Amino acid sequence: MKKFENFIHSILKSKLKKTLVIVLTATAFFATLLMFPAKSVLARMLPGKSANTYSIYIDTPTGSSIEQTRKVTQCVTDILRKEPEVTNMEQFYGQGIPLDYAGLVKGASMKRTENVAEISINLTDKHSRKEPSFLMVHRLRPVINRSCSSVIPGTSIKMIEQPSGPPTLASIVVEVIGKDITKSRKLSVEVANILNQTEGLVDVDIMADDVFEKYKLIPDIEKIARSGLGIEQVNNILYLAFEGMAIATKNSENHSQQIPIFLVLSDKTKRLSSQSKDAIQSKLASLNLMNKRGMMVSLTEIVEIKKVDSTPMIMHKDLKRSINVIAETDLVSQLYPLLDARDKMIKYFEKDYDIEKEGFSTYMFDLHLTNKKTGEKFLLRWDGEMKVSLDTFRDLGGAFISALVLIFFLLVIYYKSFALSGIILIGSFLSLIGVILGHWVADMVTTQTFFLTATSLIGFIALMGISSRNSLLLIDFAMGLINEEDMDKKHAIAHASATRAKPIMLTAVAIILGSALLASDPIFGGLGVALISGTVAAVFVSLLFVPVLLDNTKAMDKKEEESI
Repeated sequence: MKKFENFIHSILKSKLKKTLVIVLTATAFFATLLMFPAKSVLARMLPGKSANTYSIYIDTPTGSSIEQTRKVTQCVTDILRKEPEVTNMEQFYGQGIPLDYAGLVKGASMKRTENVAEISINLTDKHSRKEPSFLMVHRLRPVINRSCSSVIPGTSIKMIEQPSGPPTLASIVVEVIGKDITKSRKLSVEVANILNQTEGLVDVDIMADDVFEKYKLIPDIEKIARSGLGIEQVNNILYLAFEGMAIATKNSENHSQQIPIFLVLSDKTKRLSSQSKDAIQSKLASLNLMNKRGMMVSLTEIVEIKKVDSTPMIMHKDLKRSINVIAETDLVSQLYPLLDARDKMIKYFEKDYDIEKEGFSTYMFDLHLTNKKTGEKFLLRWDGEMKVSLDTFRDLGGAFISALVLIFFLLVIYYKSFALSGIILIGSFLSLIGVILGHWVADMVTTQTFFLTATSLIGFIALMGISSRNSLLLIDFAMGLINEEDMDKKHAIAHASATRAKPIMLTAVAIILGSALLASDPIFGGLGVALISGTVAAVFVSLLFVPVLLDNTKAMDKKEEESI
């Protein structure tokens, strides 16, 4: 290690070389930070998860019949049958899939209309499958939307993956909050149009029912009474004609409960010739009831057909009416599409609204809109996996700062020097260079985007202790040589760097080999890469940058050490 000692000593003797080391290190640090705005390294809560199943949500226009929903579903399943990795599928019409991990917060239990359907797709085992489920979804999404969305115009088809982290309503959610539900609906349509034009966002949908005209059958109680009929008779024949009903029960020795016998008219008999009042009138005219006097009474005489507007579902959050506009990200980070869409919204709405941005808080991306003419106020609140990601990175950033402060004060107590404590802390923080560069290299060599995730930040926080330990060993050894052996400061720092280089490198090799097992994991890969690349950077910082800073501080001088 004599050559390395002479190398460090030559740097310490030359003011130009010391300046060059500091400048190059600072340049590398700021250059790596610029990789985030340049999108060379992308941040995300967690990467995509390869699972053995995923779901497809189908929403035909509000008011669509079950037959129309079935046509779209059949189109989707025909495409999926061609996939060799799909083992089986299960379809649910007019309802959601029995609650699963992804559907817990996606409102699957509230689906009870004929215009919705869900498909559960099971795949071959992920360990024997070459294509991860999230890449399969990425590949099939445009194919399915291009082929099946036009079967019934206005249909929304969403590909739902099993979340790798906490389940959320969607990757990006914009809550449109306002008192006037009609104007909020109009505003949500404009928000959805902007999201549709934002690169990287797919499966954009408005979680609100459309208002449409429908026909309502209203029994005339007075006419029913004069005809010698009962309300129950009228209700039963209407259910029997259009829905079907249980009319009797059957006992079986194989079942502990009675088995209902369900009677329903044939599909041809139930079907209307057209979607008009006359078609309904004609259907009711063919249905007759016998009164108590044995006379047949047509339903058209006792049932009124009235055209009414549908009653949409109204959603509330925190006692305020809201409409959710949702969107998924297609193998990209949520942050960049969010910022892009938010800028577009500000430019779009500023002509009709006074826009007030939220301050630095949990909801710092929110927009408060005030109509310039009417003074009505609306709130565009951003939520979803994007907010979970921001909250997670904020919390981890807080934990990182807390760790920095705690390490700093412990070092001040130990060394009784702010300068030495600051040098150790700066050296530890510069391991971020390796963390970011490691993710950039990993993204270059992998087939899919390698994100800087929450686990990456956990690895960076863990590196603080490792990096601090390297600098501590170096400083303690150098101070011992200066105070006990009366060695010149430059020679002491160079000798300490050369002597401690081997144990520092051996420790680094152990960390790298131990973390190599994590690097290939789909979820904890960020942690492994952060530890590996951050450790490599920490070694260079400890053996090159820290010695330069130590040589420039008076805290290493013998006289100051004795006075302390």
